[in-house]
Amino acid sequence: MNIYVGNLSWQMTDEDLRNLFEQHGTVASAKIVKDKVSGRSKGFGFVEMEDSAEAQQAITSLYDSEVMGRKIIVNESQPKQGGSGGGGGFKKRNFGGGGGGGYKKGGYNRGGGGGGYDRDY
Repeated sequence: MNIYVGNLSWQMTDEDLRNLFEQHGTVASAKIVKDKVSGRSKGFGFVEMEDSAEAQQAITSLYDSEVMGRKIIVNESQPKQGGSGGGGGFKKRNFGGGGGGGYKKGGYNRGGGGGGYDRDY
């Protein structure tokens, strides 16, 4: 079972998260999600436990408990919604200035030129 853990302390490590859940059963993996640019924790993570009964017991025991000065949120992870269905009803536009000839990767703002935006709809 995959478990979402939110409102984590910024100082918490993957190992701290694993240790917290190992008190309730066998942990297959424990990962805190980090910002790609800064490497800083985003304040949430995921724990995977193979035994559903142990996972449920961990969720029940740890939900709303205080860990490293913060009340954590623990619940069963839900799969990402998405795939089919629209995406908000607008088409991507490039609002950047041009400058210099040539062609930018991605197919927008072809042919160089000045500022403004390329209407690509």
